Amino acid sequence: MIASEDLVALVRNYNPKTNETLIRAAYDFGRAMHDGQMRHSGEPYFTHPVAVAAILTEQQLDDATIITALLHDTIEDTRASYKDIAERFGSDVAELVDGVTKLTNLQLSSSETKQAENFRKLFMAMSKDLRVILVKLADRLHNMRTIKAMRPEKQVQKARETMDIYAPLAGRMGMQWMREELEDLAFRVLNPEGRASIIRRFINLQKETGDVIHRITGDMRDELEKADIDAEVFGRAKKPYSIWRKMQDKGVGFSRLSDIYGFRVITRSEMDCYRALGVIHQRWRAVPGRFKDYVSQPKSNGYRSIHTTVSGRDGKRVEVQIRTRQMHDVAETGVAAHWSYRDGERSENPFAVDPARWIASLTEQFDSEQDHDEFLEAVKLEMYSDKVFCFTPKGDVVKLPRGATPLDYAYAIHTRIGSGCVGAKVDGIRVPLWTRLKNGQSVEIITAEGQTPQATWLDIATTGKARTAIRRALREAGRERFMRLGAELARSAFEHLGKKATDKVLEKAARTLRIEDRQELLARLGSAEITTREVVHAVYPELDNARGAEVDAQRAVVGLEPGQGFTRARCCQPLPGERIIGITQRGKGVYVHAIDCDSLATWEDQPDRWVDLRWEEGAHPAAYDATLDLTIGNDAGVLGRVCSLIGERLANISNLDFVDRKPDFFRIHMDVEFRDVEHLHSVISALEAESDVASVYRRRDAALGAVSSAAE
Repeated sequence: MIASEDLVALVRNYNPKTNETLIRAAYDFGRAMHDGQMRHSGEPYFTHPVAVAAILTEQQLDDATIITALLHDTIEDTRASYKDIAERFGSDVAELVDGVTKLTNLQLSSSETKQAENFRKLFMAMSKDLRVILVKLADRLHNMRTIKAMRPEKQVQKARETMDIYAPLAGRMGMQWMREELEDLAFRVLNPEGRASIIRRFINLQKETGDVIHRITGDMRDELEKADIDAEVFGRAKKPYSIWRKMQDKGVGFSRLSDIYGFRVITRSEMDCYRALGVIHQRWRAVPGRFKDYVSQPKSNGYRSIHTTVSGRDGKRVEVQIRTRQMHDVAETGVAAHWSYRDGERSENPFAVDPARWIASLTEQFDSEQDHDEFLEAVKLEMYSDKVFCFTPKGDVVKLPRGATPLDYAYAIHTRIGSGCVGAKVDGIRVPLWTRLKNGQSVEIITAEGQTPQATWLDIATTGKARTAIRRALREAGRERFMRLGAELARSAFEHLGKKATDKVLEKAARTLRIEDRQELLARLGSAEITTREVVHAVYPELDNARGAEVDAQRAVVGLEPGQGFTRARCCQPLPGERIIGITQRGKGVYVHAIDCDSLATWEDQPDRWVDLRWEEGAHPAAYDATLDLTIGNDAGVLGRVCSLIGERLANISNLDFVDRKPDFFRIHMDVEFRDVEHLHSVISALEAESDVASVYRRRDAALGAVSSAAE
């Protein structure tokens, strides 16, 4: 473990004005609080906070950040409180430690809905003080460096979380070195064979070709010296995970990869960057389409550099990055450069991005997202995507994620332009709206009066901003129709329980479900964004739960052993009145299938698992759900009449899923609760008699039975 004097010396190397007394005090306080605690490796726990602090000294960060690293686990894991830390080290440090504690408690790899909510909290913490994330990233880096002491299943969980969340976040913040190391450490856990294979191939390649890096570095230095350009040149082989990802993306083997080596040229001035580029392109042949100028068009995290790929010795392609020393500092530390010290003073790097502005640009588009899935989608698009730069007809630059379309471009300019888009020209040529844009292209959007967003646009747009605007417009366009349908669905669902869907009841449901008002609740219900079961449960959970208990408690199936439970198979959804058969599944009880279910063929060679069952007459539960597949006309009131027909026959609609929306027809999967098979047939007969119902049949899916079989 690094001693306190050694840690102070590391800080003093870049900040002679550091408050050495306060750092020593934090070191002693943290060691005392963690006294007796051990890591999985058997080492004293305090070795971890000290290592995190040392990692942050490599980025030359301020005293508050270093002290926070030493204390970042004290509130969570020791008797120390927020008040204790504030009294000893100030409110600034206490706020940072509290922020890191809250991030530690976020389960970022949890279910989609909870993950989206935790991402919101993560961005809120970042918006208060970005140094919280810097400490958390260093914390994760040290944990990944020492991950072998954990249980194998815990290693996989942490590695996956690192690969999915922390590595992309480090990259998004411009800390590319940390992203690469986090990815490689996670790769070591998730695919050790793949990583070892790439390392072996590197060793064999070096035996065959010698030290390529040393030779090319020497050649570049010679050429730059001839041109009287003062510059440093560094070369390295790319990380195993970076190479693995290239192999997967391009679908090629290691031997066919070209740019597995990277070189950096660090110049004294911006002018020398372009001079060095000219020298390199004169000496080596440039690879078409592999040039990016992030000096004139920097990334949003402050990154500036010129990228080019050239054919080096023996026709081998190598990637070259050219930048100044100040650009290099930002490229190494990203947003953290704002707090960095150089020569004892806070660094006044002109290329370091203002953290407040960076956070504002990152979170602005997320503020309008009300839906969990939309928010998560927007976050991932922002964090995981590289950028493409396109030009307006006037020459202004529009930044978009890679894979963006002209529709995304239109919405990036203005929502009004996106909503009125009828076509696009790229470099003067008319193209489909689903065309993927490339760097440097000029895009012109064609609009028309009266044009409105189409449902098919959701399959074209890729950015969170565009998709949110399209969804909002579609929701507003059909709002009245969806509200009428939602009201009918709510009426039917509540009457099924002997209750009424009054305005007061619906307002209560909206509050419980965190929806702004009753009208929005009905609109979402009518557009199948929420289900009637969710609405009913929000108001009368005891009735909904009682109904579920009634279904489970009644012994509606004859032939089971005492205490043995049953589950209706989703593939055929058998109803009382149908002939049934049971299939035992280890640890899951008995799955009940209709006798003519196609998925029963899966168990033909396992007769010992078959159980002869039948429905007990007169002991049926209140209702069982089955899925109807309907195709209905896309006209005003049709869906409402369909729902009324079902409700009139005392059947309850529990869920709607719009499978296909066409200008003239809708295709819907509708989950309806029936008493028995006769009840089902009576509802289908009534629907078939409706002139606007093109087709209706009971949906069965043998694939669902196969999935449950495979899961075992």
